[in-house]
Amino acid sequence: MDKSFDKIWADCLDIIKDIVEWQHFKTWFEPIKPVHLKDKVLTIQVPSQFFYEYLEEHYVSLLAKTLKRELGKEARLEYRIMVDSGNSKNKPLTTDIPGHGYKSYSNNEMDFPLVTNNPVKNPFVIPGLRKMQIDPQLNSAYTFDTYIEGDCNRVARRAGKTVAEKPGGTSFNPLVIYGGVGLGKTHLAQAIGNEVKNINPNKVVLYVSSEKFINQFIDHGRNNAINDFIHFYQLIDVLIIDDIQFFNRAEKSQDAFFSIFNHLHQSGKQLILTSDKSPKDLEGVQERLLSRFRWGLSADLQVPDYETKIEILDIKMKNDGFDMPREVVKYIAYNINTNVRELEGALISLLAQSSLNKREIDLELAKKVLRNFVKSSTKEITIDAIQKMVCEYFDVAYDKLLQKTRKREIVQARQITMFLSKAFTKNSLKTIGEHFGGRDHTTVIHSCQTVKDLMDTDTMFKESVLELQQKVQLAAM
Repeated sequence: MDKSFDKIWADCLDIIKDIVEWQHFKTWFEPIKPVHLKDKVLTIQVPSQFFYEYLEEHYVSLLAKTLKRELGKEARLEYRIMVDSGNSKNKPLTTDIPGHGYKSYSNNEMDFPLVTNNPVKNPFVIPGLRKMQIDPQLNSAYTFDTYIEGDCNRVARRAGKTVAEKPGGTSFNPLVIYGGVGLGKTHLAQAIGNEVKNINPNKVVLYVSSEKFINQFIDHGRNNAINDFIHFYQLIDVLIIDDIQFFNRAEKSQDAFFSIFNHLHQSGKQLILTSDKSPKDLEGVQERLLSRFRWGLSADLQVPDYETKIEILDIKMKNDGFDMPREVVKYIAYNINTNVRELEGALISLLAQSSLNKREIDLELAKKVLRNFVKSSTKEITIDAIQKMVCEYFDVAYDKLLQKTRKREIVQARQITMFLSKAFTKNSLKTIGEHFGGRDHTTVIHSCQTVKDLMDTDTMFKESVLELQQKVQLAAM
């Protein structure tokens, strides 16, 4: 017995909810209602034209693959868009639109579309493969123009720019970009790839996740085609591997990657790797690989500061063609303290709520939306608490921070405390200064800048500040 359209859509949602982030699922998929199924064409109802356009731009591939899994390769999607009738007494009008971006995917393309316009199922086993046939698998939206530079990512971004201008020709090979979830590792890695293609169109660039690499290796192992797999990757000029920490559960894949790495590096090709932690902290990865990861540059990404978050929101609004009150922008930047992904998610959810509820974006709406993003249990950190943490960390007496002394260890401890107080409290510069023996706001500004400068030049100093930042963040949870 054939499934009903309700059941088909429910099964699709079960798949989708395991792929997209929870908040995005709640915002973009829960409001959708299935309304009709005929001849493999599923019609879904969406709340607005904006909703339809957003789904077509960001989730059309996911919808296509999921629906084809349920209905077969002939599956198609059609949207029924709610249109305001202009009269609250009447039911909303609707208009039906086919999914314009809904192209047909073969099973092979869904799995790993490396080679375009080629009927051969396996992209790695193609006699006489021409390099220009390889699709780089890059998202064109990930560019340096949309990747805002701040203290949190300056070294990584500038190193990425250098690599993009001269791939394989710098000491940054490999370039390892590491940091927590949602801080922009994938964006930066793909921005490098896109910049390489812009500057050198003939360069063969390929972006692939480590999980895809491992799965493809396993498939080729079953077909006794490991040599073809390795040969394919040796064709690449700029190879970008995302999330290398997942290599820890794939010993044989590491052997293959070791061979690929050596060939590309010795041939002057560029390798770009991303990870959730520094190479020295990766577990389950062969030491011979780790030693090679350390040949180049390892650059970390941190949580963006307030000013950088403001810039990120500004560029996002500019690119998406909308505006909102400055107080709302500042409110979002101040209250989202996790990562860039959450920051953008909050902005998208706010825009969606504005569209769904047909109301202007204001501070009240922003506060309502951000309840889903900001932990209600978050504690407010005080200057006194930060002073205590820093004193304990450096084993410095509290009263020493308030004294006028030129002892280096005391001065640096005081400067770091001011830096953290500015970053983690709502106090003004004047109030912060008053907590340090009545110093004025210019001293606080100077201290904060000194800490930033030292973090760029002194590795041990930077590690101390980052460790203290983590302590303060944990205390606030």
